Amino acid sequence: MATATQKITLSSSRDIPFNKLVLSQSNVRRVKAGISVEELAESIARRGLIQSLHVRPELDSEGKETGLFEVPAGGRRYRALELLVKQKRLNKTTPVPCIVSEAGDDILIDEVSLAENIERAPLHPLDQFRAFQVLREKGMSEEEIAAAFFLDAKVVKQRLRLVSVSPALLEAYAEDGMTLEQLMAFTISDDHARQEQVWEAIKDGWQKEPYTIRRMLNETTVRASDKRTLFVGIEAYEAAGGYVLRDLFQQDDGGWLQDPVLLDRLVGEKLKAEAETIAAEGWKWIEVATDFPYGHTGGMRRLAGTTIDLTDEERAEREKLRDEFDALEAQYAEADELPDEVDSRLGEIEEALEAFETRPMLYDADQMARAGVFVSIRHDGQLAVERGYVRADDEAMEGQEGQGADGRSPEGGESGGVQRAVIMVGGRATEPEEDDEVETIRPLPDRLVSELTAHRTLALRDAVATNPHVAMTALLHRLVTDCFLPHSTRGCLEAHVREVHFPAQADDLGESVSARAIAERHERWGDHIPADDAALWEWLVNQDDNTRMELLAHCISFGVNALHEKPNPYGGMGVSQHGLDLRLSQADRLARATGLDMVAVGWRPTVGNYLGRVTKPRIIEAVREGAGERAAQLIDHLKKGDMAKEAERLLAETGWLPEPLRMVVRDADAGGDTEADDLPEFLASDGEGEDGTEDEEQSMVAAE
Repeated sequence: MATATQKITLSSSRDIPFNKLVLSQSNVRRVKAGISVEELAESIARRGLIQSLHVRPELDSEGKETGLFEVPAGGRRYRALELLVKQKRLNKTTPVPCIVSEAGDDILIDEVSLAENIERAPLHPLDQFRAFQVLREKGMSEEEIAAAFFLDAKVVKQRLRLVSVSPALLEAYAEDGMTLEQLMAFTISDDHARQEQVWEAIKDGWQKEPYTIRRMLNETTVRASDKRTLFVGIEAYEAAGGYVLRDLFQQDDGGWLQDPVLLDRLVGEKLKAEAETIAAEGWKWIEVATDFPYGHTGGMRRLAGTTIDLTDEERAEREKLRDEFDALEAQYAEADELPDEVDSRLGEIEEALEAFETRPMLYDADQMARAGVFVSIRHDGQLAVERGYVRADDEAMEGQEGQGADGRSPEGGESGGVQRAVIMVGGRATEPEEDDEVETIRPLPDRLVSELTAHRTLALRDAVATNPHVAMTALLHRLVTDCFLPHSTRGCLEAHVREVHFPAQADDLGESVSARAIAERHERWGDHIPADDAALWEWLVNQDDNTRMELLAHCISFGVNALHEKPNPYGGMGVSQHGLDLRLSQADRLARATGLDMVAVGWRPTVGNYLGRVTKPRIIEAVREGAGERAAQLIDHLKKGDMAKEAERLLAETGWLPEPLRMVVRDADAGGDTEADDLPEFLASDGEGEDGTEDEEQSMVAAE
């Protein structure tokens, strides 16, 4: 005979006046956690009591019911109701929904309290995000949702942004296949297809940190801090229909512009408009570009203009600003930190004083008729205008007032009228991509070595320019060699001095620390040096020795040539192998004497300047040398593009340098010649080009 299953009896529910309830001392919750009692009271006032209290009849010492009920489960709800009664927002006799268990129940009252707190299942964050979205769709604003749940409005915006991620990624998060930090990283893009593509690429790999996700999603966007964005302005970009995506979860420097094509069009239009305004001044030509390569004015003569003097009103204003600046500095000289308004005012005064120092120039109209202007964008987004450059082909116009180089009158009609400048919007040629599938360590491409040594030459110039003693020694060495050993090979220093230009240069050369230091130093000297030959002689005679030595070092630095170039084994044009060895050995000597450190001057290996230009084995070799064997093993399975990007991150702070930028002790330093067999690996030739084809340059040189 089957035994009947015993049926479960649930506790009854009833409404009990609040003043008949007392908080049980058996409630296990002692430590405050989660939402506060005050916030819970506001929630009850708004929504009512969502969950009943669990109570038991209170017994006296004789085991009889007292008419009161103790609350072992729901203590925080009881405290919130108690607060509402104290605030006179709830009557003390208001009926409270309760679940009533038997006073003589075999289950301990402590067990009931513990079970209620342990067995509750917390809401998954995704369910909360989706619930916020439903409330938003049904008409509640973000601020109203925040107020209803006692949150900051920014938190609500963040959670609504999280639920806008691709549904496929939300499911991965719900199934614990993705962390909350990873999900947050995907919110910087609205493109669900791209989000899913990135997740598929990284989900089974070892490299799936949030910063990797953000970097991959932003490969085709432009940062708001980019100089093009600063030049055009976010407002103008958005007014033209552009969209800026912000990261709600971390600092993003203004966000990412999603339409780089639109941005470039706006930049071009604004530069062209600026050029049109400058064209009315009467220049022969205007060259327009977002930026120009370092040394773009090489071989041109700079016109010597006349600075427009300050008016009496401007001088008075300048003195007033200086007095205010000095007074503020004196007032807060002892302060550890300046108040924000004072610091802001000092910055405004500095900008105003700098504007007084940067005065416009006047140029002779006849000279302007054969000179031109370069219009570009500075690194801080400001317009850069370089006026008064005369090309060598236009020097023939000397003495031919009102005529062009071909003898015709300039555009604009009658003689004496302002000619219309020819505006040229220049572009820069790109180099063909290297073969990604080359799997052996081959010699570095000649152009890449030339670009790298251009960096070193520029840094070496800056180092020599700041070491007058070394510069003087180098000059005397060159001059003594010319006097006593006239048939010796020319070395590193072009002592006549002729500036050495770079036939191959990376995009970032002009923005390097060394390039900026040299340009600023050159501009400072140019502000003092007279344009007239006799006046210049008198000025030099009257300078003290320290000034003359500093100027000598600056001028000598432009003759430094540490460039690698392919030697011509047949003589004639170009440099011989012996000449190249001597040049590089002397460059090393100058580097040691000046204490040059390419890491200290800011060079870092990037995809653009090295890692994306070499083969995969060289990338792995670089990571192995700079970051260790473990790091090299972590990237050896990646495709070349991804490998180069990860290598850039791994090597960023290691101080690793490619061979052309390292300090090398060469045989020529000891007075001997370096044979071709003893060259560093990156200069040794194996008879093949970077693409695996036969190197034809020797036969081309021979044919020439």
